[in-house]
Amino acid sequence: MKKQPIRWLSALLLSMSVGMVGSANAATLADIYQVAERMNQTARVSQAKIDALTEETRQLLNEYKTVLKEIEGLRVYNRQLEKQIGNQEQEMAQLADSIDKVTVIERQITPLMLRMIDGLEQYVDLDLPFLIDERRDRIDNLRNMMDRADVAVSEKFSQVLRAFQIENEYGRTMEAYGDTINIDGTDRKVDVLKVGRIALVYQTPDGEETGVWNQSIDDWEQVDDEFQAPVRNGIRMARKQLSVDMLTLPVAAPEA
Repeated sequence: MKKQPIRWLSALLLSMSVGMVGSANAATLADIYQVAERMNQTARVSQAKIDALTEETRQLLNEYKTVLKEIEGLRVYNRQLEKQIGNQEQEMAQLADSIDKVTVIERQITPLMLRMIDGLEQYVDLDLPFLIDERRDRIDNLRNMMDRADVAVSEKFSQVLRAFQIENEYGRTMEAYGDTINIDGTDRKVDVLKVGRIALVYQTPDGEETGVWNQSIDDWEQVDDEFQAPVRNGIRMARKQLSVDMLTLPVAAPEA
């Protein structure tokens, strides 16, 4: 009977020891779980940062490749530009040389144009006196143009050549126009017919008088009535009022 309390006390101590060990183990597992959870959380954060850095690195790599392509394109473009600049510099040198030559040509061509205008004026004075006011006005306009600084030399030369072309065309055309001419000291209104440079004749509006320019006497003279109808028909032909046909006109005979 005296030994029972001792056993009960031993059992109680053993039970308390087991309880304390169980509590200690439970506390240790909880700490481990917490530490593991924190480690997992840290790992997830680190992995997110790694993923973000990986994506940023990929984007930077793509941008780097793009920049490399742009640089290569710029190098090709610059090489092409260098060729173009070289060609342009060569063209500029040629242009500068041409400008120098043009300056020399301008100094030479201006006196030539003045001589051409003088020659054209002399030609008009010696030619049949058809459209005389129009032709002399054209020559006066050429002389006025030569004094203008706002007209290029090329344009001046073009206008002089054009005047010569017009005079040349007169030799191949038939024209009729109204004019006032001096006949025996009297101004008369007449219809003038020019057939190339072969014949220059006139006829009064009533058809009663017909005449021809006589180059040998440098004056107008009347012709026989036989030329009235041909001259009248020629005037109508030149004005597109009659179909073109053969004409009998007073023409000066060639000199021997």
